[in-house]
Amino acid sequence: MELARYVDSLRQELSGVVETGDEATRELAARLVTPLSSAVRLTLLDALSAAADEITQELSPGAVEIRLRGLDPTFVVTLPAPEQRPDEDLPHDMSHPTHARNGMAPSMAPLTPVTTAEEGSTSATEGGAPTKEESAPSRINFRPPEHLKARIEAAAGRERLSVNAWLVRSVSGLLDAHEHDHRPERRAPRGTPGSSQSFTGWVT
Repeated sequence: MELARYVDSLRQELSGVVETGDEATRELAARLVTPLSSAVRLTLLDALSAAADEITQELSPGAVEIRLRGLDPTFVVTLPAPEQRPDEDLPHDMSHPTHARNGMAPSMAPLTPVTTAEEGSTSATEGGAPTKEESAPSRINFRPPEHLKARIEAAAGRERLSVNAWLVRSVSGLLDAHEHDHRPERRAPRGTPGSSQSFTGWVT
């Protein structure tokens, strides 16, 4: 940081002020310019040092120092070390709050599969074929009117579900109910109680 330009600016301001005075005033100002320049430099250095100390207090554990290079000061900034997140010093599995609370080691921690309704699928049952809930998700273009879209989003929000998960569950329920209502009635087999049968012939 060059202090010369600030000292020169102050010298020019002082010269402009005394220019309107008499000869004796101008001579006095000329004699004061040299020692005044040194005093201005020291004052600026004191101000910069005080500012660096205040910044260091706010930046702690970092620091800002003032060092002289020739006649000009330079700033040396020491940044604080990046803070380590609380879960970085734990093994991967121990960062899970349940595992850390139970004191389980990574090898002892139970593995719980995580599935979401939004993905539209779950893990297949062991040794069996995937059910209709476990089939792979497919994409469909659904463009409801704005008022219906707002109602769907509000309903999904009340049940803490995503819009996609809420639609999958609602449509599945409606289709199941529709299939149940339109399922054909099974007729009772012949010879069962309640069925009407007639016989003709001779009784001996």
